Amino acid sequence: MIDRTVRLAKQRTPDFARVLARRAMLEAHNTRLRLTVPVAARCEYENIYHFTVHKTGSQWIKSLFSDPIVYRYSGLLPYVPRLAGGRQRSVPPPGRVALSVFLPYERYRTIPKPDKHRAFFVIRDPRDIVVSSYFSLRGSHAPMGDIPAARKVLRERPKKEGLLHVINYLSDNGLYQKLRSWVLAPSADTFRLFRYEDLTGERQTDEVDRLLRHCGILIPPSDLTTLLSRYSFSKMRSDQGAAGSISHYRKGKAGDWRNHFDDEVYEAFAATTGDLVELLGYPARDQPARMGEE
Repeated sequence: MIDRTVRLAKQRTPDFARVLARRAMLEAHNTRLRLTVPVAARCEYENIYHFTVHKTGSQWIKSLFSDPIVYRYSGLLPYVPRLAGGRQRSVPPPGRVALSVFLPYERYRTIPKPDKHRAFFVIRDPRDIVVSSYFSLRGSHAPMGDIPAARKVLRERPKKEGLLHVINYLSDNGLYQKLRSWVLAPSADTFRLFRYEDLTGERQTDEVDRLLRHCGILIPPSDLTTLLSRYSFSKMRSDQGAAGSISHYRKGKAGDWRNHFDDEVYEAFAATTGDLVELLGYPARDQPARMGEE
């Protein structure tokens, strides 16, 4: 777990130095796993790929797949492409789980991959992604890349104008296009789509087990319960709050967009994203919320 000092340092450290520090921490973490955690079962797949877009629980999934329990029942070490140098950073070494890969389906098809691999992509209601991105960009995300510029804009504008800005910001960064590319991809045994709402909802244990089994990782029920209890959203919020930071896990409830979108915001969202909501299988604005939504 990153302690308070590291969290505060992230807010003040240049991007390149932050990447170097996180790379060193990941290497040290993997060394500790190799030396201290016996492998009870090895995964049959050479690599696992976690494809995603922002605000779909990528940090939470990274925590799960970096945990000693997952290593014990797979022998797979975490690998974060953005921390790796060189042109081949999207190509993990054998025996790794490539975490938080922000690529569309078309790029997944073209990157070099072993025959024995599995991939998964996590989707989320894009309306909730807009709301979550607004609060993250405005306050909680570390100031890296173009985030300081976006933060300045959002802090100078009322929330409604800020949401309209975020809708365009996400479009410019290709988020909606990535979601569309994966949901339209032809079905295959090698990859599967998972919903953020299912992975974090009432049937979380069953859904995470389904995800792990797709990746060739079988964890006994008692150990899976322990794993999920370590990374519950309420615990991660409280851990960050205790450190005096703004929680990166502000709210995970499905349907939160209904508390923030008015007619004008929704019309701007629909004009930008087209039929994406329906394509992803989420209820239209005038349809009743699904079970578990607010």
